[in-house]
Amino acid sequence: MGLYYQKKCKKISETNTAFLRFCFKFIKTNLMVTKISAGVKISVETFYQPDYSNPENSEFMFAYRITLENNNIYPIQLLRRHWYIFDSDCSHREVEGEGVIGVQPQIEPGDKYQYVSGCNLKTEMGKMHGTYFMENTYSRQTFLVNIPAFELIVPAKLN
Repeated sequence: MGLYYQKKCKKISETNTAFLRFCFKFIKTNLMVTKISAGVKISVETFYQPDYSNPENSEFMFAYRITLENNNIYPIQLLRRHWYIFDSDCSHREVEGEGVIGVQPQIEPGDKYQYVSGCNLKTEMGKMHGTYFMENTYSRQTFLVNIPAFELIVPAKLN
């Protein structure tokens, strides 16, 4: 697997008039992980961010790009997230909160929503997985969507 630098800019619509712009410098670290849960396809790609890492101080920064695809016949809204983050030194933490990157996106049937976020680790390797708390916007019924486990690994550790 080859490593590369990539400049990625993605516009994500918050409203009809406001946009959030994300530009990051990445090193891709592994393949995409995909899972379908409750009719929602979740795909995750991870990237090591050397410019925001400081290995001498045990600070390793990773970005992940998540794509959610609504395969249901009804629109859904992502209300909350809950992450389980594991570091290779056996430490772990949980992070939860409303929406993702400051929004609670609504996804129509057949549509996709993509966002980029990040995670810092104290070691060169770790893992994340979690859940999204979603709502069927027609029936107002809520349900959980499982986010597949994905690894966060500094590329030099892959050799």
